[in-house]
Amino acid sequence: MTQQRTLPLPARHSAAHGAGRNAAPKAGRKSTFRPEIQGLRSLAVLMVMSYHIWLGRVSGGVDVFLLISAFLMTLQFVGRYEQGRPMALLKHWLHLFRRLVPAAVTVLLAILAATLLFLPRTRWLDVISQGWASLFYVENWLLQSQATNYYASDHSQASPFQHFWSLSIQGQIFILWPLIFAGAAILAKRFKLGYRVLLCYIFAVVFLASLAYSIVFTQASQTEAYFDTGARLWEFALGTLVALALPSLRLSRSWRLALGWLGIVAMLSCGILLNVQASFPGFVALWPTLAAACVIAAGQSGSKLGVDRILSSKPLVRLGDISYALYLWHWPVLVIALAATDRDHAGPFSGAVIVAVSLVLAYVTTRMIEKPWREWQWPEVRRRRAAVAIAAAVATAAVPLAAIQIQQHLESEAVLAQAPKNNPGALALVPGFVDQADANAVLLPTPQTLPEDWASLPNSCSGDLQPKEEKLRKDCFENNQTDSGAKKVLVVGDSHAQQWLASIGPVSDEKGWKLYAMLKGACKPSTAPQHVSADCDSFNASVAAEVKNNPPDAIIIVGTAAAPSSPQETLIPGFENTVKTWADAGIKVVAIRDNPRFDFDMAECVATKGADADDCRPPEQGLLAASNPFAALNGKMPGVGFVDMTDRICNGTECPGVVGNTFVYLDNNHLSRSYTASMAPMFRERLLAATGWGS
Repeated sequence: MTQQRTLPLPARHSAAHGAGRNAAPKAGRKSTFRPEIQGLRSLAVLMVMSYHIWLGRVSGGVDVFLLISAFLMTLQFVGRYEQGRPMALLKHWLHLFRRLVPAAVTVLLAILAATLLFLPRTRWLDVISQGWASLFYVENWLLQSQATNYYASDHSQASPFQHFWSLSIQGQIFILWPLIFAGAAILAKRFKLGYRVLLCYIFAVVFLASLAYSIVFTQASQTEAYFDTGARLWEFALGTLVALALPSLRLSRSWRLALGWLGIVAMLSCGILLNVQASFPGFVALWPTLAAACVIAAGQSGSKLGVDRILSSKPLVRLGDISYALYLWHWPVLVIALAATDRDHAGPFSGAVIVAVSLVLAYVTTRMIEKPWREWQWPEVRRRRAAVAIAAAVATAAVPLAAIQIQQHLESEAVLAQAPKNNPGALALVPGFVDQADANAVLLPTPQTLPEDWASLPNSCSGDLQPKEEKLRKDCFENNQTDSGAKKVLVVGDSHAQQWLASIGPVSDEKGWKLYAMLKGACKPSTAPQHVSADCDSFNASVAAEVKNNPPDAIIIVGTAAAPSSPQETLIPGFENTVKTWADAGIKVVAIRDNPRFDFDMAECVATKGADADDCRPPEQGLLAASNPFAALNGKMPGVGFVDMTDRICNGTECPGVVGNTFVYLDNNHLSRSYTASMAPMFRERLLAATGWGS
């Protein structure tokens, strides 16, 4: 198998032309353009688009892209070694990213403009953060840290940069793989080893180790594993192994026909037949990658009945020319279109329009941006020029990203300076409060910074508060209290417990308590397994063991769970047994009542419709239970106290999105740190009463 002339860029979407797809090969070097691979790439991008736009599912097409990119990159570097040419890694990287970055920057700038025009200001900060991550090929790590649900059916709420996760992984592999190829070349020459054989051993180990890691990680936390580089290495390794093995394959025409059609049918059926949402990128991802490997191995069958005849057709080959730009454009066009039209999914006609717009933008980007940059010879003369060209392209995106961030920061600082007067928050609900805010007072926090307005503690747990189990340490945080004799107050639970840190923190600082928290998203506190998830049960078991070995003086939890836009509210599962276990051990337990929740984003409602809009001021009767779920337990559980702050969230007739010129919510169910902090004086009184620790 010889190197494919058309793809010096081993990117799944890189335009497949070394010096142009129809350019003549250099003298003495046989043209190795394989149109069926170009068509395979086209088919993969069509799968990705169709599933994203109409089915709301993941197709497996991205996995095919990853394999193809490694396959072509392997042909390139093995070809260099076997032809006695230098690896020239720096030149390779400069050439590669000089061709990848301009189209990506073009789409990035378009996304920024569309964000400012069509998306609510509450989403701007996240878009900016993901813009930076996408620009520097670390978007997958950012999404992994956020445990983003890539399968969410409502694409209108997704980030327009979310699809850059796969480009980021590829960018990382484009750095790592050449290093492996170059290192193997040094070893092969030094110890007189067969280069291909050595690479086979290396990438077989990478394949097996990464696949095993991927299977385990996917089972433990699929949403994180989906974006993990290590969990994806095996897909690239498989592409490399296919490239290395192809010269040894001698397949008859009938075998090529069968393999080609088997691969295509398997590829197209993957997203329909497999439960991708629960199993990728574990062993189930072998389906689309092995299917693509079959198509590549089948190659050109020489038969009119071969699938390569279809893949090599002019429409698919031409589509392959713009596949990189098409992938870049289709997702932001979908997300922005849905957000602008207030829809959560595309219909048959609107989806077709999104496809058409994406195709036009991809064609224009390829012809007007990517092709001129690819054919621009000035940067090819010297490496310094290539670096300057890349830096210029990056700066084109970095400047507006930085400018927007600076503007947001300055606006936020101006609001904070006037907050004591203009943003009383929950104090506005205290009887007798006199409003002295300016008539044109701005809401706190600013809509742009609202998504980051989470309560938190400043330090990781240390000293006597550091958990014995290492896996629990990453979820444990403490305040700045260092007095070893101070009372220890532990906050346990999920994000609804976390939000109250802004109220608990001030009283802890005043009283000199050691405040620390062990928190895990979507995991209600319990001393017994609740079988919500294995990860949650494991976390709760670790917390229970830590509490038993190092008991705090008090534990604070959120003890009820409210239903969205409904007065239905219940105690959390296992509540009575959990608090009784702790109370019987001599630990004070304080249970906070949950706040009202909504089936819409309250923060976006305020940001887009205004604080006075009826939609943003729903009636209290439809949100709060007529009877507090704690009422039946009050006085019947020694050592357990209860705190209800709903009268400082709702005003008796409605539960507004803004109180005292302060955003009450930062989404559809979480209180903002700013608002919870404004409740601190009232919370202090009720917490001290619940613990019996004085006034």
